[in-house]
Amino acid sequence: MSVTRSNRATVMRAAVLLAALILSACAGDPVPPGLVSENAAPAARAAPPVDPQQVTIAFEPFTGAPGNISDALSRRIGNEALAQNLNLVRRVGAPATYRINGYLSASGDQSSTTLFYVFDVVDKNGARVHRIIGQESAGSSAGDPWAGIDSEALDRAARRSVTELSAWLRR
Repeated sequence: MSVTRSNRATVMRAAVLLAALILSACAGDPVPPGLVSENAAPAARAAPPVDPQQVTIAFEPFTGAPGNISDALSRRIGNEALAQNLNLVRRVGAPATYRINGYLSASGDQSSTTLFYVFDVVDKNGARVHRIIGQESAGSSAGDPWAGIDSEALDRAARRSVTELSAWLRR
């Protein structure tokens, strides 16, 4: 199979975007990024020191995505968190056990689009205690990769992220 210059350029752009996204999420943190299963400091892999039933979680506004995508993903995460019995704090600035900073990026070409996401779970002191990394494929995009991100990709991103978060909290 021959890789065209256009496809190679698209793959390179996606790799650069993902690397920049991961590096920006790591700023000031000595823990190198990695796979979801290898993404936290050894102390962070232990069960959180708070009873999972008492944990409250606040998602901060997402960085990198247009407002309509951020809003749609936020709604889906809220619905999924409710389905998985997680306690979300929905008021801006309200106290929470953990805050989640989300970083989103999209890359695409005429045949497909990929949504990349990184969610850093931070404690009350702002220290990262867990990281969720993922990507979801969607249909083609006509120039703007965000236009190719469909509701199914957002549903999968929300479900996988909340499932990962829930599993980590319940260790």
